[in-house]
Amino acid sequence: MNVDTSVMPEQIDNLDNLALSQKIENILVARNLRGMKTVQPYLKSGYCMRAAQILHNCDGHVLIGTGFPVAGTFETDGPVGTIALYNALKAIGAIPIIVCGRPLSKALATRYRVHEIQIGDHDKREHEALEAIDNFQPQAIVSIERPGQADDGDYYNMRGESINPGSACFDSFMNLSKCPTIAVGDGGNEIGMGKVSEALKNLNIVPAATTCDELIVADVSNWGAYGIISFLSIWHGRDLLKEINPLGLLKYISELGSVDGVTRINQLTEDGLPVSEGESILRELREACGFSL
Repeated sequence: MNVDTSVMPEQIDNLDNLALSQKIENILVARNLRGMKTVQPYLKSGYCMRAAQILHNCDGHVLIGTGFPVAGTFETDGPVGTIALYNALKAIGAIPIIVCGRPLSKALATRYRVHEIQIGDHDKREHEALEAIDNFQPQAIVSIERPGQADDGDYYNMRGESINPGSACFDSFMNLSKCPTIAVGDGGNEIGMGKVSEALKNLNIVPAATTCDELIVADVSNWGAYGIISFLSIWHGRDLLKEINPLGLLKYISELGSVDGVTRINQLTEDGLPVSEGESILRELREACGFSL
């Protein structure tokens, strides 16, 4: 499919845009690693396009929450997609800020704009969020692979184990903000998955209850960020997807102490998958968008 790069997001009812979004959405869940292909029908198609439309004209702050705690550190899935989206937003004139807790916040702060949120002090989570929202006045808030609170208020990993003591709260940012919110998840226990609670009943996880305005499901959350960047690339006439280097980003965060969320080992993989899988997704997305490979 060749997409006219002059097409603008204001033409949201354009059938070509919707068809492209559906194609991108299918690419993101084609492997169906954790059941996201079965969750996808519960979402109104076109969600990648609509999420990108929220971000397209941003020229102020965009808060991007990420960082899923694993084995005392953070996993590779989430930060890679967050950095890719951060770079894309910066390229189109927005002011992205990564919101996360330690140790990820300290690790990224030497290279990126970071706002640190506190781990464990859940009694102050609403005040913490409101203070940051008042300070930054964000035009949009994005969550990429952040643990989401379950119905009981706690956080759980993919094994159903409580990770409450090591989790900072980004849910309050999503719940209390007046700007549009976007979330990306790949398993059902991430922020935003409350939007499809009925679809999660048959998955072997403790589901998150926190919802959002636009939810993107993907086999790996990093890839969901690439789905958003696909439309930003088209609408800005710049192949931002080509500028993403998954191996380079994995090497960077590995040096900062990341682990694979599935294997819990410091290695250059995403949810147990080799970097070649992420590179393949980028090629598929660029081809779908009509960019020269």
